[in-house]
Amino acid sequence: MEAGSSGSDMGGKADVEMAENPFEPYMDSLRQQLEDQDPVFLIGIVVALAVVVITCVFLKYFLTSKTVRSAVLLVGLCDSGKTLLFSRLLSGKFKRTQTSITDSSAPYKPKNDRGTTWTLIDLPGHDSLRSQYLEKFKSAARAIVFVVDSAIFQKEVRDVAEFLYVLLTDTVISRNVPALLVTCNKQDITMAKSAKLIQQQLEKELNTLRVTRSAALSSQDGSVGSSLYLGKKGKDFEFSQLPMKVEFLECSARGSKGEEGDADIDSLEKSLAKL
Repeated sequence: MEAGSSGSDMGGKADVEMAENPFEPYMDSLRQQLEDQDPVFLIGIVVALAVVVITCVFLKYFLTSKTVRSAVLLVGLCDSGKTLLFSRLLSGKFKRTQTSITDSSAPYKPKNDRGTTWTLIDLPGHDSLRSQYLEKFKSAARAIVFVVDSAIFQKEVRDVAEFLYVLLTDTVISRNVPALLVTCNKQDITMAKSAKLIQQQLEKELNTLRVTRSAALSSQDGSVGSSLYLGKKGKDFEFSQLPMKVEFLECSARGSKGEEGDADIDSLEKSLAKL
């Protein structure tokens, strides 16, 4: 009776073990087959599997992280002529405008043979609205048209430089490197400054801003490592040091003949056609 009871107990334990490890026989069989295989063959299988996994991970990262940037942003201070320029680029027509308090957008077909279409977006220039609209659209920017009022630039150089500094040290813009087209508008006015002079003045002002902003950050936390540094360290700032393509253009959204004439925006249209 004891032997029968013992045999019954052992059979029960075996059944329990089989229930707990139903795949054990198959694993043993697979292990035996792998041990019988040529090591070179096994290494080949491992390498092939590794290549497949790495490829899948790379494709997933590439496809999910890639963003189609098809927007052309018109930015600048109030009354720089952005909204009239927006109208001229879309229809060629003169349009009386007022200070924008929201964005305007429309499809824009550049003058080229590629058949591409961008989304032209006019952002408000008021200092209380700039940051929120820039935050909304900056990741979609293929190009940024920074409009400057050439006629009163000397009075606004500090404000223009501060806005540019914000753009150029933005982490998203720095990573996506959209083309920067600094458009010196209102060239039809006699006192308008040239694009070359505006570039030189902005480089000097941005160089000063870089020093003061870096010093302010350093005094706050003892380090400037958490912010983007504009240009190259140890050298005076120049736009050529930036990672994105930068152009300074002269134009007149109003045109030399006023409301009835055409706008003088050929240089801007040519640059947009190259995007």
